[in-house]
Amino acid sequence: MRKVTGVSLAAALVVGSVIAVVAIASPGMDPVKVAPQAFSVKLDNEKVRVLEYHSKPGDKEAMHSHPAGILIVVNSGKFRSTTPDGKSKDIDYKAGDVVWRDAITHTGENVGTTELHAYLIEFK
Repeated sequence: MRKVTGVSLAAALVVGSVIAVVAIASPGMDPVKVAPQAFSVKLDNEKVRVLEYHSKPGDKEAMHSHPAGILIVVNSGKFRSTTPDGKSKDIDYKAGDVVWRDAITHTGENVGTTELHAYLIEFK
């Protein structure tokens, strides 16, 4: 193994991974704490947390994280998701969509002309 200032590369990777996991799990990344105007808790137990989401055109949320889960769209809208690496994706959600989402850390922005309303079912 190549040494990085006296520490093996493998050890540096392990420490970096632990820091990344802690950052993702950090309460500071909780969407309810980061964007309480958009997210509200409807159910929270040992298996799932259900969030209700409302976003008006132009609304933005700071960086936050979600575990894997299901998104159920009530009102259609256009949403921009930007990940920490700067990559953005615009998504057109339609009322009635039921979407699987892998765990994600992102910012969110309603880039459409309608209020987006959805429920997120986050698995623990």
